[in-house]
This record gives sequence, structure tokens and C-alpha cells, in this order.
Amino acid sequence: MRVLLAEDETLLAETLKEGLEDQHWVVDVAADGETALAFALTYPYDAILLDWGLPKLDGAAVCRQLRSEGVHTGIIMLTCRDGLDDRVRGLDGGADDYLVKPVHLRELLARLRAQSRREAPRPAARLAVADVELDPATGVVTRNGHEIQLARKEFLILEILMRAPGRLFSKAELLDRAWPADSAAGDETVRTHIKQLRKKLDSEGPALIRTVHGLGYKIAP
Repeated sequence: MRVLLAEDETLLAETLKEGLEDQHWVVDVAADGETALAFALTYPYDAILLDWGLPKLDGAAVCRQLRSEGVHTGIIMLTCRDGLDDRVRGLDGGADDYLVKPVHLRELLARLRAQSRREAPRPAARLAVADVELDPATGVVTRNGHEIQLARKEFLILEILMRAPGRLFSKAELLDRAWPADSAAGDETVRTHIKQLRKKLDSEGPALIRTVHGLGYKIAP
């Protein structure tokens, strides 16, 4: 899942980014409204967290612009304003939900889950390919019943591959899905993570991740 976090308070942005990444979200951070608008019109997001008081272009204006451009991604407004008129203005401007600061991570995650349920059918609780099982809700991966400890990016890559068994993913696609937009990661980063992921999976059974040279990677029994 990929989220845009538009927040100019550096400490809050870093705290929320870390908390969301711990739950396997890919997080892009924008510190002003113009950047947030550019990101949201460029990348496909599962949710947008939009601070009302952004510099250059406030959150309400960004929200209105996105809706006028046909972007229907769920938007949660983050704001210190808790008056009825402010909430009505935000919702009338196209926001789907409203969260008053200070933001508590547990509540934010619950609202993101609720937003995701409205946007798309709920994914299966567990993914399975051959003897590998992955539980997105708990972050647990097992093979032949043995738990495999994966790093965050390894888990994300495996989840991407397991959601479409047999489908070929290029390095560029994996970068786009598993790393934020401002990341310096490149093809070599993907290769390194695939190598480590294979090493951990193959320790419990036959190779599942296959390389199609010059094109990318896929998982197949």
C-alpha cells in the first residue's frame, strides 16, 4: 500500500512515516502543497494524508484541485482546526475523513484501513504460493511451516510478487511500488534485495523467484 503524507511539521512527518512504514506502507512525504499536488497527480496512491496548513498551497486547495483533476483517492485531512465550520469546509472540499491533531498512530491506521475498505475489495488475509505463506496483517512469512525473518523491503517485494503469481515485474515496477518517490534506490538495490530474499526462501525449499534476464522477476511454483 502506498500513501502520500503531506505535512510540513518535520517531527510529526518523520514520526508518522516511521509508524506507517512499520506497517508495510510505502510513504512519500511532501512538505508543501505544491509538491503534494505534483506527487498526487503523478503517482497512484492508496490514500492521501493532507495537512490543512501547508505552505505555498493549503490542504483544502490541494484537495479541491485533486478532485477537479479527477483524482478519487481517499483523502484524510490532518488539522488543528476542530470547529464544525472547518470540518464541513474540508469535507465539502472533497476530503473523505478528518483527523484533528495531535495525531495518534493507532487511530490513523484504523482510519486508513477503513478508507481502504471503501476504496477496494479487502485482500485475502493470507497469500500463498506453493509452500510459502505471507500474512499482510501480521507481517509473518512461513515456508513449510517455518517462519522466515525478512527485512521490510524484502517483505514488500515478496508481497508484490505473491499477489500476482507468474506475472513478470520489471526492476522499475518494483522500485515504484516498494520505494518512496524520493528514494535514491536503483536497479542494483532491487537486485541486492532479490538476492537476499532468495537466500532466505531457498533455505527452506526449492527456488521460487525466477529471473527473466533483461526483463525482471516473477514468483511461480
